[in-house]
Parts: sequence; C-alpha cells; structure tokens
Amino acid sequence: MNIALIGYGKMGHEIEQIAFSRGHKIISIIDVNNIADFDSPEFKSADVAIEFSTPDSAIENYRKCFAANVPVVAGTTGWLDHMDEVKKACAEGGQTFFYASNYSLGVNIFFAMNKYLARMMNNYPDYSVRMEETHHIHKLDAPSGTAITLAEGIIENIDRKESWNLETENSPKDIAIHCIREGEIPGIHEIIYESEVDTISIKHDSKNRKGLALGAVIAAEFAKGKKGFLTMNDMLNF
Repeated sequence: MNIALIGYGKMGHEIEQIAFSRGHKIISIIDVNNIADFDSPEFKSADVAIEFSTPDSAIENYRKCFAANVPVVAGTTGWLDHMDEVKKACAEGGQTFFYASNYSLGVNIFFAMNKYLARMMNNYPDYSVRMEETHHIHKLDAPSGTAITLAEGIIENIDRKESWNLETENSPKDIAIHCIREGEIPGIHEIIYESEVDTISIKHDSKNRKGLALGAVIAAEFAKGKKGFLTMNDMLNF
C-alpha cells in the first residue's frame, strides 16, 4: 500500500517505521515546510493519507486530501467543530475519512469498558463521576479527544449526566474533566466514581506511541478501497 504522511513529528516517524515493517511504502511526506506537495503527483497517487498534525491545520489538510481524492486516516484532535463538513464531504462528495479520537487497541477496549461500567452505575445515583487525563506538555488541546469520547460514553449511559466541563462540575448533570500537561507522558485517562463509602475507578496508561501508530496503520489498511465516514467501531466491531 502507498501511504502519504501528513505531519512528520514524533507520531509521523513512528507511523513510518510501523508502515515499513508491515510492507507498505511511504510515497509522500508533508509537513509545515512543504505544504505545496499536496498538489504533487506523488501525494495524489497515495492509497491513503495518515494525518497527525495540529488542531489549527487539520481541517485544511483534510480539505486538500478531499480535493486530491485521497482517503484520510485522521489522528489529530481539537478540530471537531468542523465534523459536519467532513461528514458531508463523505456523504455527498464520495470521500473516505477514518476518524478515531484514539487509535490504540487498548484504548478502544477501554472505551467499551467505560460504557459497560457507566450502564451499571446508572442504577447507583449515590456515586458521582469525574475524569482525569494527563498528557505531555506538547499537546495543544484540552481535554483530549480520548477524554471527550470517554465523557460521551458516560453521558450516553448515565441518565443523570448530560454534559462535560473542563475542570469544574457546574451542576449535578456535568462531568468534570481535570487535565494535566507535564513531561513527556503519552497519555493517562482515568474514570473515577465516588460515594461516601468507597471509590471505583478504571484507568488506561499508555506506555509509548507505538500503540497509536500501529492502530493508525491498521486503520489505513482497513480504509483502503472503502468509501464514507469510518470509525474504530466499523473496524473492530466492538
């Protein structure tokens, strides 16, 4: 498979190595210094583009991929206010877009566990619920896309919760998400249920970026030849 990389930071380098190990070719690498290469024959001939850039550049990168009819595996978070535009491009423009807030297999298992636990805790209103997430100092968005997905999974399954808020619980219907940015931590997410008598928590702790990179490459393999808006649920069928 011929892959284009958009964003060539630490994640881009990790994806490159895993793609090579799985027999793929990297035929185009686009970073901040060569944006014009979106118009190159090499980029336009890619089977799929894997994009890990920054929140402020992501949506424009996706538009350029759509213009070149190159399927996208999107790894950037913090741009979700443009999601309707992306879904419209897939539904009406015949584009291919794979979105996940986190590509780690372990995190997606954690997503499923979170929803299962939330369904159970729906019956126990004496428990409050809050979240904590920790990432490296280079991460620009807060809360993380993973934290938002976890919060949405709780809201879907606990009737007394309707929204999330950064740092504070403004009403009993809110979930507070506490965000920490320190060091080079790849990512820690914890869901905490607490009552007057005990605490129940589940946590996922990423050891490195390899799980994210591997999941992104597997998503690219899955997206090749498909059309429409795709997610990890389509690929993993949890």
